[in-house]
Amino acid sequence: MKANQAHAFARSDRSKVGMWWWTTDRWLLGAVAILLALGVLLSFAASPAAAARMNVGDPFHFAVRQSVFAAAAAFVLLSVSMMDVRGIRRTAFFVYLISIAVMMALPFIGHEAKGATRWIHIAGFTFQPSEFMKPALIVLVAWMFAEGQKGQGVPGVSIAFALYGLSVGLLLIQPDVGQTVLITVAFGAAFWMAGVPLSWVMLMGGAAIAGLSSTYFLFPHVASRVDRFLKPEQADTHQVDRAAEAIAAGGLFGRGPGEGVMKRHVPDLHTDFIYSVAAEEYGLIFSLLLICLFAFIVIRGLYRAMKLTDPFEQVAAAGLFVLIGQQTFINVAVNLHMIPTKGMTLPFISYGGSSMLAIALTMGMALALTRRRPGAYVHDGLGQNAFA
Repeated sequence: MKANQAHAFARSDRSKVGMWWWTTDRWLLGAVAILLALGVLLSFAASPAAAARMNVGDPFHFAVRQSVFAAAAAFVLLSVSMMDVRGIRRTAFFVYLISIAVMMALPFIGHEAKGATRWIHIAGFTFQPSEFMKPALIVLVAWMFAEGQKGQGVPGVSIAFALYGLSVGLLLIQPDVGQTVLITVAFGAAFWMAGVPLSWVMLMGGAAIAGLSSTYFLFPHVASRVDRFLKPEQADTHQVDRAAEAIAAGGLFGRGPGEGVMKRHVPDLHTDFIYSVAAEEYGLIFSLLLICLFAFIVIRGLYRAMKLTDPFEQVAAAGLFVLIGQQTFINVAVNLHMIPTKGMTLPFISYGGSSMLAIALTMGMALALTRRRPGAYVHDGLGQNAFA
C-alpha cells in the first residue's frame, strides 16, 4: 500500500479538509482529543455524587451534558482550526464585541452566584461571556501590536491597552479577580513577545502586582480566600481539605474507576475540583500523566509559535497557548492547595458549557495560526520547512 493511501487524505488532496489535515499539527490535535475523552470519562465518575448533592434525579445528568458539550467543543475546535488568518482576526473581533456587550449587561440581566454576577441564563444553560472574551482579546491585542510595529500611523499599542483596560474594568465589576489575573498575565506575555522595551514590561509588571495586591483590600471575598490560605487553622477550608484527602487517598494507582469516596464531600468536584476526583480514582501516575499532557500541548504550541515569522501570528498563537497553560496551572495548583482557591476550570476536563466551548475556541484559533503555510515558518539549516 502506498504511504499516502494509509492516511485519511492523500497529500495531493486539495480540498479544504484535505489541506487542513496536512497543515495542522496532528500531535496537538491528538493530545486535545485525548483530553476531551478523559473529560467525558471523569464526568461519569463525578456526576452521580454531584447529582446526589444537588438533588438531581438522573445520576448521570452532568455526564450526559458534558458529553454534549465535548461534542460541540470538538465541532467548534475543528471548524475554527480550518480558518485562515483573516478569518481568525474577524472571528476574534466579533466574539470580543459580543462578549463585551453581554458583560456590560450583566449587572442588569445577570445571574448572581457566590457573590458574583458572571453568568446569564439562556434556555436552561448558563453562559459566561468572560470565558469567550479571553481568547478574542489576546488575538486582538496581538493584531494591534503588529499593526503598531508597521509604523503606518496606527496607534496599535494604545488600542491594545484600551481593549485590555475595558476588559479588566468589566471583570472587576462582576467581580472576577481570577479571570483578571489570567488575562493580565497573557496580555503581559503578548506585550513582551511583541518586542516592546524591557522597561515597559517591568513597568507593566509592577503595575499589575500593585493592582493585584489592592484587590485584597477592595474585595472582601478575595481577602477571605487569601486569609483562609495563609491561616487555614483559623478558617473553614473544608473544600480544599477534602480535595487534598482525595488526592492522598488515590495513592499511586487510585481506588479504581467509580470507587472514589472523598468526591462525595467535595462541593465542586465536577467543576473546579475534577482533578482531585481523577487523582483519587486513577492515582498519582495518572494525574501526573494528565499534567504532562497539558505541558506537551503548551510547550509544543509555544515552540511552533516561536518558529512563525509573522509578528501577529507569533504573538497571538503564543498568547493563546500561555492562556491555556496558565489556566491549567491555576486549577491544578488550587487542587494541590498551592495557591488560594479560585473558580477556574481545568481545560477540556471540568464540567461546564461556557468553559468547554471557550477553550475549544482558544485551541482552534491556536491551531489555525500555527498551521503550515508557505513562508509562515523559519527554515532549518537544510533549507527545509521546520515542520514539513
